[in-house]
Amino acid sequence: IGNTVLHILVLQPNKTFACHMYSLILSYDRSKEGPGSLELIPNNEGLSPFKLAGVEGNTVMFQYLMQKRKQNLWSFGPLSTVLYDITEIDSWAEDQSFLELIVSTKKREARQILDLTPVKELVSLKWNMYGRPYFCFLALFYILYMVCFTMCCVYRPLKPRTGNRTSSRDNTVYVQKMLQESYVAYEDELRLVGELITVIGAVVILVLEIPDILRVGAAKYFGQTILGGPFHIIVITYACMILVTMVMRLTSTTGEVVPMSFALVLGWCNVMYFARGFQMLGPFTIMIQKMIFGDLMRFCWLMAVVILGFASAFYIIFQTENPENLGQFYNYPMSLFTTFELFLTIIDGPANYDVDLPFMYSVVYFAFAIIATLLMLNLLIAMMGDTHWRVAHEQDELWRAQVVATTVMLERKLPRCLWPRSGICGREFGLGDRWYLRIEDRIDPNKHKMMRYTEAFKAQDRESYDKGSEKLETNGDTLCKNELSALSLSLSRSTSRTSSHRGWEILRRNT
Repeated sequence: IGNTVLHILVLQPNKTFACHMYSLILSYDRSKEGPGSLELIPNNEGLSPFKLAGVEGNTVMFQYLMQKRKQNLWSFGPLSTVLYDITEIDSWAEDQSFLELIVSTKKREARQILDLTPVKELVSLKWNMYGRPYFCFLALFYILYMVCFTMCCVYRPLKPRTGNRTSSRDNTVYVQKMLQESYVAYEDELRLVGELITVIGAVVILVLEIPDILRVGAAKYFGQTILGGPFHIIVITYACMILVTMVMRLTSTTGEVVPMSFALVLGWCNVMYFARGFQMLGPFTIMIQKMIFGDLMRFCWLMAVVILGFASAFYIIFQTENPENLGQFYNYPMSLFTTFELFLTIIDGPANYDVDLPFMYSVVYFAFAIIATLLMLNLLIAMMGDTHWRVAHEQDELWRAQVVATTVMLERKLPRCLWPRSGICGREFGLGDRWYLRIEDRIDPNKHKMMRYTEAFKAQDRESYDKGSEKLETNGDTLCKNELSALSLSLSRSTSRTSSHRGWEILRRNT
């Protein structure tokens, strides 16, 4: 029951009342330490009160709990050293990481905890010592891997075409070699080494990605942009295309250019994932993801309707015409592609001034230019501008969240020998087996001096107000309500002038 009440208090909107009641309940806890403590018992979702405060973005309760956990090591003048308990915060030995819970929650207030002590210092320590070097090395390794795969695709086994052309529009001059012909010369053996590296890399990608999908869940793993959700879809699809290409090569199936071209596009697009390691480029990947999976996905439905309608109209208009004079609409698939190019203003409206074009072509093209170019493209630009404005206002929070997500990912993937645990064991200071982070704090004396000045002003205001209240009480029987309000107004003015004058006198003396 006590543990349930603690979880309820974390969710209370009145945070001051919740903190006092939290302390009151813990004062009756018989087992202050160990697994039987009320603070360490998780709820049905596996969250302790401390983790629940982070997931809900309750910064007041989080700071209150951290103040209870800290240990003052020493202080000398304005300098002090504090040990913060990071047992539940550090993701090194946690199955359900506190940092991962914060970046994966949908509440924006939770990301503010990443800027609080000691979470900010812990993330900075992990990222600067281990995260950034490993991430840069991984980015360099992936780029070299993609260069190897690209060279294998550029020099794929081809041979001249031997069959006769059946159509004047057939432009094919090379065809794919059979498996027995693909690995004969020395150059083929070099390409085989690159192809083996590519296939091994694809298998490693699937082996690393699938356990995380099963642990986190597909919806959260692919749906969270902070965790790199769309990039996970891209890299898994890339690995599958590599394996499909390998099967088609081994079975001598024609058409390997389809999965190979998809793999090239997806593999090089995944390089943008490594932009999150740089503060200048990290927020832009979030903008691209939100624009593609937000604005562009909604816009594509409208674009598809417009293209289907006008492409059908163009095909019907040129269905009775000679395709050699204006071949952009000679069949329905080509009409769809040409209309798509017209929609994005990649090409101008096709025309042949040597022949007479149908009158309806001019009418339909006029309507298409008004709807597509002037209306819908400007609508897309306005939508993307609004998304850019919203993301730009939270780019600092997004950058910190990306760093945390990347750090947790690397910490889970790398062996323990390459990523030692951060912090200090409590046994060195007689504090048990819990781990602590040492943080040096410097107290600004000017801040405390200003606090004394503020208290001096408040004290003078209280004294003047008390004197004025006594004066009003003695004369209250002889004054009417209107005179009482006028006197109160003049008294407040004289009080403010007096307190302000005395406050400035205090400042002059201190100076």
